[in-house]
Amino acid sequence: MNPTNINILVEKAADHIGSTWPLYSFVTSNPLSGYEKSPFPEAVQRAKEVLGTSVYPKASIYKKALENGDINAAVLQNLLHKHGYKKLPEHYLTLMESQQTVEDVNQHSDLDRAMVKWLSAFMDEGLAEWEMPFKSSGFYSAWRKLVPYDELLGKIETNDIPKTSQEALTLLINGLSEKQILEIFTQHLAALPGWVGYIKLRNQNKTAWQKQYPIDLQQYLAVRLWTAKQLGLELHSSKNQTQPDPEMAELQYLWLKAWEKSWQLELVHTLGNTPKEIELKEKKTTVPDAQLVFCIDTRSELIRRHVESKGFYETFGYAGFFGIAMDYENAQNGITQKSCPPILDSSYTVKEVAQANKEVEKQKLDRKNEVSQFWNYFLKRMKNMLPSTFGFVEGSGFYYGLHLMARTISPASLYRFSSSRKTSHESVCDPQLQSTQNTNDLNVPIAEQAAIVKSGFDLMGWQNFAPLVVFVGHGSHSANNPFGSSLDCGACAASPGRHNARMLATMANNTEVRKLLATQFDIKIPEATVFLGAEHNTTTDEIELFDKHIPSSHQKLLDNLKSNLEKAQITATQERLGALGNSVSMAQVNASNWGETRPEWGLAKNASFVIAPRKTTQHIDLDGRCFLHSYDWKGDTDGNALEAIMQGPMVVTQWINNHYYFSTVDNEKFGAGTKTTHNITGKFGVVQGNGGDLQTGLPWESLYNADNQPYHSPLRLTVVIQAPKERVNAILSKHEGLRSLVANEWIYLIIMDPEKGKSINWLDQQVLEIKEEEQFINGFLKKNLKEELTIA
Repeated sequence: MNPTNINILVEKAADHIGSTWPLYSFVTSNPLSGYEKSPFPEAVQRAKEVLGTSVYPKASIYKKALENGDINAAVLQNLLHKHGYKKLPEHYLTLMESQQTVEDVNQHSDLDRAMVKWLSAFMDEGLAEWEMPFKSSGFYSAWRKLVPYDELLGKIETNDIPKTSQEALTLLINGLSEKQILEIFTQHLAALPGWVGYIKLRNQNKTAWQKQYPIDLQQYLAVRLWTAKQLGLELHSSKNQTQPDPEMAELQYLWLKAWEKSWQLELVHTLGNTPKEIELKEKKTTVPDAQLVFCIDTRSELIRRHVESKGFYETFGYAGFFGIAMDYENAQNGITQKSCPPILDSSYTVKEVAQANKEVEKQKLDRKNEVSQFWNYFLKRMKNMLPSTFGFVEGSGFYYGLHLMARTISPASLYRFSSSRKTSHESVCDPQLQSTQNTNDLNVPIAEQAAIVKSGFDLMGWQNFAPLVVFVGHGSHSANNPFGSSLDCGACAASPGRHNARMLATMANNTEVRKLLATQFDIKIPEATVFLGAEHNTTTDEIELFDKHIPSSHQKLLDNLKSNLEKAQITATQERLGALGNSVSMAQVNASNWGETRPEWGLAKNASFVIAPRKTTQHIDLDGRCFLHSYDWKGDTDGNALEAIMQGPMVVTQWINNHYYFSTVDNEKFGAGTKTTHNITGKFGVVQGNGGDLQTGLPWESLYNADNQPYHSPLRLTVVIQAPKERVNAILSKHEGLRSLVANEWIYLIIMDPEKGKSINWLDQQVLEIKEEEQFINGFLKKNLKEELTIA
């Protein structure tokens, strides 16, 4: 077989495996992204066969959802009847509960252990003190030189092994059909999906580690199959697979759809009965004291409600990278990291430059960071070097003991003390945007900057400007948490959003940008409007304002805003933590307690993405279940803004939702298990105990309250768009990938058509039903005809 055909088969087999993101940039993504071109029930059934996973919630979870009313009994009964299941739901629940799951015995456990050993050593990213030799020559070459010293494989010489991975694979699969080869490749890639997923990611992103120490799936398969041959194992495992029960799979699917339909009915009813203009009538003609733009993140829903209730403030929802496809160079360590959605290529790099007349302060801060980094390095070396290990630990034990006691006994006080002493670059620096496209001229033209600012205003449907406009990025704070980046901004590639927020504020304050916006786009920003960057700490609900450039004329407004943000923090933490007193202190404990396995819930409970004006969701407690993106269909006559939202944020929220869904239904295979038995490997991942596969998803503590009691309801994403149906259909017709997501039921789409006053469930095969709906409006009973697309 020629090399091209082998590569094609490797890529085809790899479609069954999702990407594994590293701990330092933990991006939630659909672990079954390679299956998205197939209808959901077919795709998950195929994944179940290949990966040996559960793909639907357990019967006990369905039972609890039915008992507490999350699944509407009437909806469930009707759905079952439509598909020929005439008995009571309880009968089918008992049937699902009686289903026995048979655990497959791993016939290749020795092979898996051998591969994990080599992968851990080769793919290490700085955790190991001693580096594996020959890494720069690539995985297969390094393994070939070292494997003769591996006692597991017995006596073997380097010359006994083919020189290249291509030669090894060609020899191993000689005489087999393409179908057999594809089955072998698929089975061996699926054996360690976590490690394979990380190899895929390193190749896709061309990381620095990948460039220096190359590894790919062809090399992986060559090493694995050659090792299997040496161990006397069959390349194709003859594991006994029980035949799938189509009736059981259909029942599980119908219960899931009933749960989702129940949520959709509740959501549409809630959104359809919003007060809208009534409560805003008095304020409509006046400009708010401040406008705050939050990320569409579900955690923003709660804090937005509390901020709005504390003063005359208007809030917006916008993807947390604020429309800037950028990388950020950290001023503290010089590391450049992606700070925009993974599906975008970065066009810019943002660096920190000294503010006017603050060069000396920046130099002092840089020197302070250098000293801090040196001491961190020195202490690490003293702890890890063999000659100094015992003496250093004994000599410094008393001081470490005091620190450990403080972290254990009074973590909140230590958190406040550390925060008060922290000096960041935001106090002396401004972000500077540089182009990565033109190496001869790093400066970004004013026209490009104006286009970035304009895009944000267009997507949100902005109409007027308050004296203070605050772009609020978000980040999380936790201690001793390998999954800390999973709590940061997903739209910023699991980085804090503060840098993007500050950068957009800097551009919007630029007088040249404002002139261009006024002359070319008729966007007139008042001279009195000042833009600020800020960050929402999602663990403590504190909002930090970066206000060093605020003029004295705005100081009173700023002071009032800060005071009201502190009040919002108190009431928001009270609601979120269920505490009446000391709620802020409790949140600070969660942020600093090194024994806390659940500093916050992250995006758990996400179920919907609402694309609509704020008035549609204002004054409604959505319980942190909705991503909220501001959008005004009236100002988007050509549909370009909606198209951008559907192509970007809607796809990202689908990734997030699917990751949470699959991590919940099978936390062992798609998630990460419990944090209490995690061990970090290579600085990029965790394993359970002392080895095994890389954990690919979210830990159990981020999803479950207790055994069989998920905090996150495993539902597929319901997207609600307030726009004319024809506009949405035109966008779906234009983009086959988006249409496929909806048609194949990876997401649901509900269109709230403002022109026709209808709520429509979009389906590929649309069956219209005209229903009469009664509503009391202002004390009068009105009957409306409602066009609904049935969910078959």
